[in-house]
Amino acid sequence: MVVFKREKDLKRYLLNISSKGGLVGFVPTMGALHKGHLSLLKEAQNQCDCSVVSIFVNPTQFNDKEDYEKYPVDTSNDILLLTEAGCDVLFLPGVEEVYPKGIDNTPTYDFGYLETILEGKYRQGHFKGVGQVVARLLDMVQPDTLFLGQKDYQQCMVLKSLVAQIDLKPEIVICATQREDDGLAMSSRNRRLLPAQRAVANLLYQCLVSIKTKKGIERFSIVEKECRDILKEKGFTPEYVALADAADLTLLDEYDDNRKMVALIVASIGSIRLIDNMFVN
Repeated sequence: MVVFKREKDLKRYLLNISSKGGLVGFVPTMGALHKGHLSLLKEAQNQCDCSVVSIFVNPTQFNDKEDYEKYPVDTSNDILLLTEAGCDVLFLPGVEEVYPKGIDNTPTYDFGYLETILEGKYRQGHFKGVGQVVARLLDMVQPDTLFLGQKDYQQCMVLKSLVAQIDLKPEIVICATQREDDGLAMSSRNRRLLPAQRAVANLLYQCLVSIKTKKGIERFSIVEKECRDILKEKGFTPEYVALADAADLTLLDEYDDNRKMVALIVASIGSIRLIDNMFVN
């Protein structure tokens, strides 16, 4: 695995590959890697000639400074995992490399409706930061294909919108959420869970399964309340339990068999915020 910290060196290396007809697959991450990230890497390896993973904890997408400061960083272990997985290129830029003109002088993008609902509503400014950093990373890597995880479903929709707004048009591949044996979606934040919190953390997954299985049996409004109540009973603070059109995230009050639907859920336990989603039909 080749490691780069500077944009110009990375571009020179990747240009040599693309000039020979090689396809570049890109997996952007914030580190603290787990099997979910490695599954994205595997897809990049399967579909492309050169796999690139970036690790950069982006300060502009944290609306909570404390969350940014507590975000787990374990670069040495990340490098070991990527090396063992056969990653071709690791890009490890610093803040000055990603934002050479300063954060305030880096373009931002408008994601319209997506910025007003769910994550956009509860984490104001988050998607502005996501769009800002991914646009920069795409410009630096210039991949043929961008690999994303379904766990951050709304973010995937935002990045589809971003690609439509910028000159670079990589293909976007959204890969299925990777889960622990009990259903908990793999996440870098899971390592911050205390044992008692981890024991109940799969409740989000159970709620999603309930939403899916009760389609055609119960009204969604009833299932939503049941999910909120059980989350609260187990010590969670639910932010939202939502049903939406999977194509554009139009929020739905009730099940609609005429649409492909996705259920989305976010709840915090202690200071740790967990997020998950599942297709309903």
